[in-house]
Amino acid sequence: MLDTAMAMIDATGLTVSLEHIGFEDVIRDAGVARSAVYRRWPYKDLFFSDLLKAIAATAPAAIGTDGTVAEDAVRRLALDRLDQFRTPEGRRALLVELLRQGALRDFEAMHASPQWRTYIALHATFLSLADGELRTEVQAALATAERGLIDGITRSYEQLAALLGLRLRPELGATFDELAAQVSATMRGFVITARSLPDLAERRPRAGVLGAAEPVEWSQPALGVVAVALSFLEPDPRVEWDEGRIATVRGALEGA
Repeated sequence: MLDTAMAMIDATGLTVSLEHIGFEDVIRDAGVARSAVYRRWPYKDLFFSDLLKAIAATAPAAIGTDGTVAEDAVRRLALDRLDQFRTPEGRRALLVELLRQGALRDFEAMHASPQWRTYIALHATFLSLADGELRTEVQAALATAERGLIDGITRSYEQLAALLGLRLRPELGATFDELAAQVSATMRGFVITARSLPDLAERRPRAGVLGAAEPVEWSQPALGVVAVALSFLEPDPRVEWDEGRIATVRGALEGA
């Protein structure tokens, strides 16, 4: 029986469904008339199709964190460490610290978020849908949601690069969109894996790595995200770090 069932799964893939949601329970909790519901959705499968599309369209907005570098956190830390802008080593250490703190904050929020678990499960549900109109519509909704997530991360890293006088490494021929996609995939991988390997989320070695100014506590997601970012970014040789530039940075941070 087990071998046969596993063979079936190998052929079709493991499906994720909404079978734990009772249609009649939803009607009762919504407090609407059953007659009105069945006029709108003559079959419950039609309701669940609309539900899948609604989840795909709205889940990312409800998550509350998306991998972007929080602007308030950047401003506060950068103002506290304004002197670090004066040297290449200081700017790299500041970049590393901003990303280290942000990655841990985002990982913890995403790891605890039921909306993120729903969003990840939705991708698996989508893969199990038969070809047809519903699959096409859910795919389109997911594509729009993913594009919104990536766009937010892209803007965040563009702003961070501008602040710290960084550019994308020319030899990569990459874009900030590609950097954002790599960061998102790295963080999402840690969120998924940490559900079955909780030690991954809890381990915090202290190390002075990747350009950190001193030994600090590193989460595994932070190591991954910082390594990805540093592989894409380098100091922009066209940016001159004189006193005028420092004053401009200070003004931008204080007026943010």
